Amino acid sequence: MLYSVFFKFNHHLKAQSMSDAKLAVQMFTLREHTQSARDLAATLKKVREIGYPAVQMSAIGAMNGDSPEVDAATARQMLDDNGLKCIATHRSWESLAEQTESEIAFHQTLGCDYVAIGSVPPSYEKTVAAYQQFLKDAKPVVERLNAAGLRFGLHNHSFEFYREERHGKTLLDVLIDESPASFTFEFDLYWLEHAGANCVRFVERCAGRIPVIHLKDKEVAEPSNETRMAPIGEGNMDWERILPACEAAGVDWYAVEQDICYRDPFDCLKSSYDFLAARL
Repeated sequence: MLYSVFFKFNHHLKAQSMSDAKLAVQMFTLREHTQSARDLAATLKKVREIGYPAVQMSAIGAMNGDSPEVDAATARQMLDDNGLKCIATHRSWESLAEQTESEIAFHQTLGCDYVAIGSVPPSYEKTVAAYQQFLKDAKPVVERLNAAGLRFGLHNHSFEFYREERHGKTLLDVLIDESPASFTFEFDLYWLEHAGANCVRFVERCAGRIPVIHLKDKEVAEPSNETRMAPIGEGNMDWERILPACEAAGVDWYAVEQDICYRDPFDCLKSSYDFLAARL
């Protein structure tokens, strides 16, 4: 029986296209559907049915708190039951720095080798000096994670493009230029574009240091003329240039994350999946 299950799952993996094998759902997109163990199990099932082979475990309500309804072992079983892999997490910097061994055990149980933080902690001011201090403070933590087989990354928004002086470096420049190669980046391409940056150039600049990328599109909504998040392929970002640049830069996983969905989030994820699977 176990051999039969393994054979079917292995055969399914072999049948997947290469594009399918690199797509993941950032579960923050589905945070309203993960508040209980039952909801999480049902949500993971739907994610797999769309076609995604992997997820980033982030903002899972059922896993939050001191006594979560779903612990790492239970989450791993849910993932295995649906043929899903956890390719990344978002964890708090405080927990990574102060409870490093617990975080290592958590990720080993999940079978996940990549942990990111959502941004530089707000306890560090948005100044060059403060960001340089963060890099110093992060160094021993990243080294301990790396020694245990975990990679560390930082996710960006747009505020990292603040320039302390008119012609000086941005805060993101400091993070990129003054950190070692072991300090990687989980670039959110929407926020790079939102800041007025050319995300292709940043992807090229950080080749080899961006194992996971966050993707969402940017559209102009009527009648307000506001720019907002959209499923990939339904907005105006230049995916015909962006995706090849990501491939050339050695991106391992493309995590679809739509912070705000203006229709059913599962439908948004399906639209993004169909667009990406046809192009990667």
